[in-house]
Amino acid sequence: MTKRDYYDVLGISKDATKEEIKKTYRKLALKYHPDKNADKDAEERFKEISEAYAVLYNDEKRAMYDQYGHAGIDQRYTTEDIFRGTDFSDIFRGMGGNFGFDINDIFEQFFGQRTGFNRQTQTRRGADLRYDIEISLEDAYNGVKTEITVPRTEQCDTCKGTCAKPGTTPKKCPQCNGTGQLQRTQRTAFGMFTQVSTCSRCQGQGTSIETPCPTCNGRGTIQQTRNIELTIPRGMDENSQLRLTGEGEASGGHAGDLYVVVHVKNHPRFERHGRDLVLKKDVSFPDAALGGKIKVETIDGTIETVKIPDGTQNGDVFKLKGKGMPELHGRGYGDFYVVAQVKTPKGLSMRARLLLEELKGEL
Repeated sequence: MTKRDYYDVLGISKDATKEEIKKTYRKLALKYHPDKNADKDAEERFKEISEAYAVLYNDEKRAMYDQYGHAGIDQRYTTEDIFRGTDFSDIFRGMGGNFGFDINDIFEQFFGQRTGFNRQTQTRRGADLRYDIEISLEDAYNGVKTEITVPRTEQCDTCKGTCAKPGTTPKKCPQCNGTGQLQRTQRTAFGMFTQVSTCSRCQGQGTSIETPCPTCNGRGTIQQTRNIELTIPRGMDENSQLRLTGEGEASGGHAGDLYVVVHVKNHPRFERHGRDLVLKKDVSFPDAALGGKIKVETIDGTIETVKIPDGTQNGDVFKLKGKGMPELHGRGYGDFYVVAQVKTPKGLSMRARLLLEELKGEL
């Protein structure tokens, strides 16, 4: 099913402030919360507005969505990534009922296992990594496959991430009873309030290690350097990002992600403006005055003919439609603009000077 525009989902304008987004979401959440609304479509509607809020209230995700739409969000973020870091506590506080005021409770109560998000994987998820790569404008036009070398933390092969010496068995943490988290519930004027925190004794692992692994010293991870194949698609622009799922640092059995930030080198001839390219091209004085044709080479190496009308002025612009950069994750191309730079002749011969003097008198 095609996703609706996030702004339409919340019923707000594209220039809505964060406060307006928050206020609107709270109003809709009160209306569609499954514990408040018995309608069969309420839960799906609640999921839809929650996802829209999580994206639009986050500056980075909102900028990605505004530029690339759902394709940009779906490429870079999993469902758990969309909601990670989103604070729902002040949104739901005061709604009444046992909502937990915790992002984990939001997932467990309203999104179930389809999100792939649970307390154990969230606690043990490894850190995300960033890798910056520089490519040429030609690589951005054609797309490129390359290999990058990334130092990262990986699961220890000796203990397979258990942190314990092979042959020994980790014991269940007595403080959290193996859950990795501590939960405290208290009654308030608005209902039951549940607070969840990571177990301080086992650091969320749920187990205690008596005999640590000798290879990783009980950490469960080791430092490694890996060569990773990277495919950069056509149309990437400056500061565009690629997300490589599971290529970040490991922590227990769940690795983080690797974000590759693409930087495009300045080109000696072409200027890039989004999907469009600009070329400044010298035009002789006679061609500018009388009209003519010039040859230009586009980014893909094609030679194109540009007609110069008589009376062309310095700075006049001519467009070659569809000869610019390809659109990222889409169809079509931008345009190619040729900016005329009329060259005034120097070192004129006597005959040329006389001819210009004669022409000057007629103009």
